[in-house]
Amino acid sequence: MTTLTFDSINPATGEIVDSHPKQTPDAVHEAVGRAEEAAAWWAALGPAERRRRLLDYKAVLAQHLKELATLVHQETGKPVGDATLELVLTLTHLDWAARNAQKVLGRRRVATGMIGLNLAATLEYLPLGVVAVIGPWNYPVFTPMGSIAYALAAGNAIVFKPSELTPGVGVRLAELFRESVPEHPVFQTVTGLGETGAALAADPRVKKVAFTGSTATAKRVMAACAENLTPIVAECGGKDAFIVDADADLGAAADACLWGAMANAGQTCVGVERVYVVDAVYESFIRELSERVTKVKAGEHYGPITMPGQVDVIKRHIDDATKSGRVIAGGPESVRAPYVDPVIVEDVPEDSPAVREETFGPTITVRRTRDAQEALSLANASAYGLGGTIFSRNARRAAELARLMRSGMTAINSVISFAGVPALPFGGVGDSGFGRIHGADGLREFARPKAIARQRFAMPGMNLTSFNRGPAELERLVRLVTFLHGRRKR
Repeated sequence: MTTLTFDSINPATGEIVDSHPKQTPDAVHEAVGRAEEAAAWWAALGPAERRRRLLDYKAVLAQHLKELATLVHQETGKPVGDATLELVLTLTHLDWAARNAQKVLGRRRVATGMIGLNLAATLEYLPLGVVAVIGPWNYPVFTPMGSIAYALAAGNAIVFKPSELTPGVGVRLAELFRESVPEHPVFQTVTGLGETGAALAADPRVKKVAFTGSTATAKRVMAACAENLTPIVAECGGKDAFIVDADADLGAAADACLWGAMANAGQTCVGVERVYVVDAVYESFIRELSERVTKVKAGEHYGPITMPGQVDVIKRHIDDATKSGRVIAGGPESVRAPYVDPVIVEDVPEDSPAVREETFGPTITVRRTRDAQEALSLANASAYGLGGTIFSRNARRAAELARLMRSGMTAINSVISFAGVPALPFGGVGDSGFGRIHGADGLREFARPKAIARQRFAMPGMNLTSFNRGPAELERLVRLVTFLHGRRKR
C-alpha cells in the first residue's frame, strides 16, 4: 500500500525541505500502544535514572544545536540566530525539569492536624502514562518541549504531533532522544495533518493532551478529549499589552516594545500587540519608537510569515487599523507576502479587530492613556490573558500593576523575560487557555497526586469511623472541635 506524504516548505523560498508521511489513525493507534508499554518501563526506572537519561538527552541536543537551528530556520523561515536562541531556552528548561522533578513530585510527609493525630500522611505525584503533545509551528522546539520535557521528567511517555508546517523538527527531536533512551519508544513523533492530531487526541489510552494553537482549534481538541474525559492543558495565544508608565525609561521601553512586537515576525503567542502609554510621556515614547522602527527590516531582522493563511488576517487588521487610526510606520503596503514590514498605528478604536483579535504579525497599536490605571483597565479588557509587560521605575507600582494585570505572566522593565525562567509556570486565562507548563506547576500538570493516610495507633476513646461509636465519643469530639475552632476572631 502506498503511503501518502506531505511536504514541509521553506516559507521564505518556497522550496521543499522534506517529505513526511500522513500517518493514519491506525498508525497513531499503534504508536500509542507502543507508548503505553514504554510508559510502564520509563516510570519503573525511577526518578534518578530518568534524570540521568534526560540530562544526557540535553547534551545530545546541545551537540546538535547548529543542525537543529538550521532545520528550524528552514521550516519556519526565522533567522538562524533566533532559532538558536529558541534552542538555548529549550535546553535550560530541559535541565531544570530533569533536576527538579524528584524534589517537586517525590513523596513527602504532610501534617495531619489534631483530628488526625494518630495518622501518618504522605503525598506524592505519580506518572499519568501516555501524554499526547500537539505542537505549534511558530516555536517548534521551545513550545512543545515545554510540555515534552516536563512530562518526561514526571515519568510519562510522549507521542508528539508537530505542526504540519514544521514536521521535520519534531521528527528529529524524537530521533535524538533515542540516542539517550534506546531501549523503548518513550518519545515518538507522528506526522500528518489535522486528522492525525484528531486521532491522537481521541485515543482513550492517552491520559493527557498538551495542546498549543488557536482558541477555535483548542475547542475542537477539547471536544475530542471529552469523549474519554481526557484532561487537557491548552495554550491558545494572546493579545498581550505593553504599559508604559510616566516614569519609565523610554529608550529601554521602546527598544523592548519593538523587539517584543516584531521578533519572529510577530508570530509569538506572548508577543506585544497592544501598547498603552501614559499621557505625560506619550509624545516622547512615540519619538523613541518611530526612530527605532526605521532600522528594523523584514527579511533581515525577522523572517517571513510562516503560515500563508495568516497573511490574510494580518492584512485585514492593518487595513482596519489604518482606516481609523494614524499610521506611525508602515501601512497596507507593508504586506508583501511572505514578508510583512513593521506596522505601527495609533488611536485605533478599542473595539476594532486590530485591537480585539490576535494578529500574529509584526504590527502594534498604540494608545494614549490618562494614567497607568486607565492603561491597566484597557489592557485587561480583552478576552485573552496570556502575558504582558509593565515599564516603570517605581518598583512598588510596577509590581502592583503586574499583579493586577489579567494574564498568566507579566514582565517588568523587560519583555517576555518570564519565558526564560524555568521555575516560573507558563499559561493563560480566558481565551488564552488553561493549565500550566514550566516550573513546579508544569511538572505537576503531567502527574497525578497520590494521597496516603496510615493509622499509627488507635485513638483511645474516640473511634469515630465505626458503628460502635457511642454518644460519649461524639461529645468528646464536639468539645475538641469547639476548643480548636470555636473562638471568633475580631
